[in-house]
Amino acid sequence: MRATSILTLLLSLLFTPQQATETHLINIRRLTNVPGAMNAEAYFSSDGKRLIFQSTRPPYHCDQIFTMKLDGSDLKLLSTGKGRTTCSYFLPGDNEIIYASTHGGAPECPAPPDMSHGYMWAVYRDYDVYKAHSDGSDPKNLTRSPGYDAEATVSPDGKHIVWTSQRDGDLDVYTMDLDGTNVKRLTSEIGYDGGAFYSPDSKQIVYRAYHPSDPNEVERYKTLLAQGLVEGKTLELMLMNANGTGKRQLTHNGKVNFAPFFHPNGKQIIFSSNVYDPRGRTFQLCLINSDGTGLEQVTFDGNFNGFPMFSRDGKTLVFASDGHGSGPGEINIFLADWKP
Repeated sequence: MRATSILTLLLSLLFTPQQATETHLINIRRLTNVPGAMNAEAYFSSDGKRLIFQSTRPPYHCDQIFTMKLDGSDLKLLSTGKGRTTCSYFLPGDNEIIYASTHGGAPECPAPPDMSHGYMWAVYRDYDVYKAHSDGSDPKNLTRSPGYDAEATVSPDGKHIVWTSQRDGDLDVYTMDLDGTNVKRLTSEIGYDGGAFYSPDSKQIVYRAYHPSDPNEVERYKTLLAQGLVEGKTLELMLMNANGTGKRQLTHNGKVNFAPFFHPNGKQIIFSSNVYDPRGRTFQLCLINSDGTGLEQVTFDGNFNGFPMFSRDGKTLVFASDGHGSGPGEINIFLADWKP
C-alpha cells in the first residue's frame, strides 16, 4: 500500500459524525428529474439565469447538450442529437455556445470504452470543438485537427478559449481566440493535461494532469492513448499562468482529483476527489487554497459529487451528484446556496 493510501485512511478515520455534514451547502435543490438519466457538467450562463449541461436521457443513447433555467424549467436541446457531445459552455454575452461533439465523424454514438481491464475513459478522435448560436443553430467547427479536441471553457474576460487537444500527438492544454485562431500550446509534459478553467481574473489556469515518470507507466499510457483511451488511476491538480508559465502542482495525494473551479475570491478552488475514500470509489467535493494548503471536504452524501461551478457572485454552487435524493443509477444536477 502506498504511503499516500495509508495517509488517506488515517485522515478518513479522523472525521467525527459532527464533522461529516455539508456545512458549506444549504438549500440544496435538484433540477433534473428524468429516471435513470445521467446529467453532468452544468455551467452558468454569463448573466447567471441559465445552465448549460450534458445529459444521456431518452430518446438519446449518449450525451447531448441541453440548457435550462435555474429552477430546471424551460429545457431545450442545443446539440444536433447526433454523435456524442461533452463540455459545453456559454460565450460572453450568452448569444453563442461552445461544445465538443463527434457528430462530424459519424451520427451514431461511439462505442463506450472496455472497462474489463480497469477504469478507462475514451478520448474519441472524432471530437471537435463547435461554436453555435445560443439556441443551438448553425454549429461550426472551431477545431478540425486529427484526434481528440474537447474540454473547452472560456476566460472570464471573454478573450480566450482553453481546451485539450491531441493535435501534436499527446493530450495537452491549448488556448485559442473565440474564433478558433491564434492557437497556443501551454503544456508539453508526457501524459494527460485537461479539464482546464481560468481564474476569475483570467490570469491563471487550473487543470488536472497525469504525468507518468516510470518507463513502464509511460509506455502503458502511450499504448492506451493509441487506442483512444486514458486510464483514470491518478490525476493531480495543477496551476499555471494563462500563458503556460509558472506551473505548480496543488495536490500530491496520488488519487483522482478533477473538475477544479475557482471561487470568485480567486483564493480557493473547489474540485472532486476520491482522496477521502481508502478504496477510491467515492468522489466528494473538496475545497483547497490556491497555494495547495487548507484541504477541506465539502460534500458527504452520495458516491459521486463532481463538476462544481460557482456563480459569479459566489453565492450559489451548481454540481452533479448521485446523492441528495437521486434515484438508482442517476446523476442529477443540483443547486445549493454557498455558506463561506
